[in-house]
Amino acid sequence: MFRGKKYKESVKQVDKTKYYDVAEAIDLLIKTAPAKFDETVEAHMRLGVDSRHADQQVRGTVVLPHGTGKIVRVLVFAKGDKVAEAQASGADHVGAEDLVAKIQGENWFDFDVVIATPDMMGVVGRLGKVLGPKGLMPNPKTGTVTMDIAKAIADIKAGKIEYRLDKTNIIHCRIGKVSFGVDKLAENFRTLLDAVIKAKPVAAKGQYLKSVVLASTMGPGIKVNAQKSAEPKT
Repeated sequence: MFRGKKYKESVKQVDKTKYYDVAEAIDLLIKTAPAKFDETVEAHMRLGVDSRHADQQVRGTVVLPHGTGKIVRVLVFAKGDKVAEAQASGADHVGAEDLVAKIQGENWFDFDVVIATPDMMGVVGRLGKVLGPKGLMPNPKTGTVTMDIAKAIADIKAGKIEYRLDKTNIIHCRIGKVSFGVDKLAENFRTLLDAVIKAKPVAAKGQYLKSVVLASTMGPGIKVNAQKSAEPKT
């Protein structure tokens, strides 16, 4: 893979053999973010579980205290009074069968999150094959199938994110922007970390948090002292 001059200069500032404390890692990440735009910061956590087993899945949602810095476009499937509630709560798109037709017929995906009331899941189910692979299918476990549309929209707009294992047992989540600074990024990271730790499956054996790496969009990965990060902050 080709790497530019700025990236190579950034890499030189990172000790690949060292595991940094959270604040130190974030401070270094900010200093080594090479792009001129406001880069996204992501956390990558490798867990000591096997995602092939249903009883070792790790998935949930958490509201980051400072949001992600991304404007999230919300689509709501609703009918009756819930349409007005969704519109008043800031939904970007609201509809029913008309939205199904638009997605199926026009390959339209100008949205980041899909919310649906329970009575609309029969309609939304027709989109399972296209929404599922994109991770957009509403799910009661993530709070996106609900009658409380206003709260669901408010949480998502405020910075609610979903975390879930990929096939290699790693969780990838954005935790903010470089411009947030050390304190806000550290608070967002710890909030995510706490949620992942609390979601530890009963069936998980041995070391749960294997490794943690923080990285900006264009910058190098920085290893974080995973076990120390998991300790309660005093």
